[in-house]
Amino acid sequence: MDNQICSRFNTLRTFLPDDLNNSTSKDINKLGNAKNYCPKDGSENKCETEADKINAGFLWLFEQNIINRISDFSGSSDEKHKMFIIYIMLWLNYMLSLKKDNKIKNINDFYEVHIKDNTHYTKCTKNDKNCSDSLKDKTGYNNFKEFIEANKCLMNNGIDNVSNLYAGFKSLCNMYSEIDANDRTSKNYLVKANEFVKKYDELNKHPNITKDSPYYQVLSTLSDDYNNFKTYCKNNKNDCSDIQPLSPINIKENSLQDSGHDQVQNSGATSSSLSITNKLIPVLSIIGVIGFLLGISYKYSLFGFRKRSQKQQIREKLKK
Repeated sequence: MDNQICSRFNTLRTFLPDDLNNSTSKDINKLGNAKNYCPKDGSENKCETEADKINAGFLWLFEQNIINRISDFSGSSDEKHKMFIIYIMLWLNYMLSLKKDNKIKNINDFYEVHIKDNTHYTKCTKNDKNCSDSLKDKTGYNNFKEFIEANKCLMNNGIDNVSNLYAGFKSLCNMYSEIDANDRTSKNYLVKANEFVKKYDELNKHPNITKDSPYYQVLSTLSDDYNNFKTYCKNNKNDCSDIQPLSPINIKENSLQDSGHDQVQNSGATSSSLSITNKLIPVLSIIGVIGFLLGISYKYSLFGFRKRSQKQQIREKLKK
């Protein structure tokens, strides 16, 4: 993250507000090359629907922060472009939830209508020249569509609590904007940093944060960029000693894993019970056999005693 990225988002907001209470007299068709990404209307390109304007803004952000800065990236392992894609996808999710369109019900509809077969997404062009090779070399992707599909989880499920996450992103940008302000004596960036920490703590209270969720992906990116801000602050020779640390993300164990763990425990208990039962059966069988034999022995012993008693009585009668 840097102030240049944030300034691009700020510029776009003046043409395409991200607050329904804000209006603008600026026409997105006059925002740099944004008009080139609008649908053809007779002899010229023009954006009229909200979805068309969002699409043009989406492509303009990619152009400004990726295409025009290809040389800034050090390779496919560079995290800067990955973080930016998270933020631009967050912006898209938020804007689609904010500005309704009859044809676009969700982000997947947007993908099918505006991204899937759109050459602005499937080709890389800079100054009317193909830039796919240099983009691939610096980021690992040939075009914008590949960036998006690599982050498909942000498309398939959308982003839970998107408005609050987007507010967290804007709060983070306020920190970078303040530290790059002309007044070097102002420490307003520390105020903005404290505001971000409060927002982050609120976001961290979400009850179902799992590592495979889009929510976690965005929140962890915000956390990483906040920590990067400390280095950015020092490099700009500002006082960073009062910047608060962030608490770890409260990750909830995956319910499927918990269920599997319970099944293993239950399975273990069942196996243990079966094992005990299997051991008891032969023992009880032996006891039963012994009891049976003792019963027979007792019966015959009693029979023998009676026979001896009868013989004794006969002898006594004969003596008389």
